[in-house]
Amino acid sequence: MAAPVDLELKKAFTELQAKVMDTQQKVKLADLQIEQLTKTKKHAHLTDTEVMMLVDETRMYEGVGRMFILQPKGVIHNQLLEKQRIAEEKIKELEVWLSYREENVFSFLIFEMKDTLSNEKNGLQN
Repeated sequence: MAAPVDLELKKAFTELQAKVMDTQQKVKLADLQIEQLTKTKKHAHLTDTEVMMLVDETRMYEGVGRMFILQPKGVIHNQLLEKQRIAEEKIKELEVWLSYREENVFSFLIFEMKDTLSNEKNGLQN
């Protein structure tokens, strides 16, 4: 009689372990995305700093596909600011998602594990 209970318990722990591994992979991916977005934001900021030091009459070109389009300094500046803003928003979204994962998912997994153990314990007592 103990064998079916052990198999069920082993199956439950295997499922929980798979959920934990999946969550850990998603967290690592989010960390990598945050790191990449931070680099993108910093690059846009440094480029914008250099662009703003140039005189207004400087000819500036925007790369579009395989060609370059002449753009005023203000347009380039606005594009770089927008790039920084979008990167910052995505970073904040990922950080909120990570904090949710840390707070809720792992506590849910612990609760589920305790629930499984208590059910198995009650099943053995009956």
